[in-house]
Amino acid sequence: MGMNVPQLRHALAEVAKITSDAWLNSLDDRKRKELEFHDRDRDRSRIEAMDHDTYERFYGNKKYYGATRRSKEYVADWITRNAPGKVFLDYACGNGASAIAAAKAGASLAIGLDISPVSVQNAAADAAAAGVGDTCVFIQADAENTKLPDNSVDLVMCNGMLHHLDLSYAFPELRRILAPRGRLLAVEALDYNPLIKLYRMLTPQMRTEWEKAHILSLKDIRFARRFFDIGDVRYWHITSIAGPHAKFMMPVFETVDAMLTRLPGARLLAWIFTFELLSNKARH
Repeated sequence: MGMNVPQLRHALAEVAKITSDAWLNSLDDRKRKELEFHDRDRDRSRIEAMDHDTYERFYGNKKYYGATRRSKEYVADWITRNAPGKVFLDYACGNGASAIAAAKAGASLAIGLDISPVSVQNAAADAAAAGVGDTCVFIQADAENTKLPDNSVDLVMCNGMLHHLDLSYAFPELRRILAPRGRLLAVEALDYNPLIKLYRMLTPQMRTEWEKAHILSLKDIRFARRFFDIGDVRYWHITSIAGPHAKFMMPVFETVDAMLTRLPGARLLAWIFTFELLSNKARH
């Protein structure tokens, strides 16, 4: 188990006391750009005021997430099975959906941290609206230097955010804060499918420069082995990416994907892969 919850809440409160000036001064240029991008990207009032063409330019990729039902169900089930009674961290939490789901599933404490203050505000508001505001704590923090205590969290959810980080800092930091016998689930885009790579090149305004250059591949799993044991690795969404353009075909696409993602070569064409990282501290 992670550390005592009241002690951890106190540690989080100390992190939250860091002033805005001190916080900004601690960030390098790469991280400042990520903060600015995600503040803009998650500004709900800005999104609501957009016309259709502007929305498509900046958020047109969102429609493809309608094809991710099977991977979303897997992630939701992972949280529901593992979160009860645990200290859960939604790492680079965005609007905090995973932390809120963990709190609803019975986590003893659900933490969300993000570099973007707009994201933190959204997450806190959504948790309160969902009735789990007392179980959730959201803070602005640097994912590569969280300032959380050692061995303080049991479960970590990394949902589409590792490619925003320098893994040579993020993986050691995650290992440091993960309790013995703790586990982490990552959901990431996979950097092999040539058509998806072309789409990313043609829509640069949807991503930061760092993000475009750091989509994950299996070499990142090999690198993770330096810090963790590797658990379940799964591959998702090859033909079903076309689903938003042919919704009536989704059952067929999902059936085909279920077969293709079992084949060692074909599964590398997947849009998304998930992998578990397991603490190996208990052995050392």
